[in-house]
Amino acid sequence: MRQGRFIAFEGPEGCGKSTHLPLLADFLRERGIEVVTTREPGGTALAERIREMLQTIHAEPPVPAAEVLLFLASRAQHVEKVIRPALARGAWVLTDRFEDSTFAYQGAGRGFDQETLRRLNRFATAGCSPDLVLLLDIPRDAGRVRLRARQAATVTEADRFEREAESFHENLRKGFLALAHEAPERYEIIRTDQPRETVAQMIRSAVTAHFQEVSDAAG
Repeated sequence: MRQGRFIAFEGPEGCGKSTHLPLLADFLRERGIEVVTTREPGGTALAERIREMLQTIHAEPPVPAAEVLLFLASRAQHVEKVIRPALARGAWVLTDRFEDSTFAYQGAGRGFDQETLRRLNRFATAGCSPDLVLLLDIPRDAGRVRLRARQAATVTEADRFEREAESFHENLRKGFLALAHEAPERYEIIRTDQPRETVAQMIRSAVTAHFQEVSDAAG
């Protein structure tokens, strides 16, 4: 049986991951592909508990080093319980965030050494890494508008990361773009400050071009 494919959706706050990941999942399922959709932090019962600890405003928020380790603990559980089993049976895994969020948020955002983060991440994932990263990029102003609209529509408050200073958000966006430029063969940068269908088509085209089996199924 052919090993499944692993695609990560990445990007700054308000970039549209929660909108476009399900659209791509539907596109792939229409072509007879089994798709597992998941997210980070989260994806398992234990990892979802860690997500709540990381995102919620608490009287005792995690210090930066603890934040890194909590994300990686969640990822280790996620990989072993969800991602590897799905890939082994030939399913495609689409995840809302994975390792690049650590390199952008805790590296570019918090200032941790990137090589240290990469070593810790390799330990947590045992080498499990996406075949393709879809970097959904949006200018900070546009992303902020989207976040506020989503919070108003869902009657939710900004989480701990959404409340970070503007300099943090600018740095993490730059961090994501730097990661993509370092390995262009593994990343597709998709600007999402465009109509939804335009962005969805760009994503479908990128995936079809990257994976021959999708092109074959479409034919």
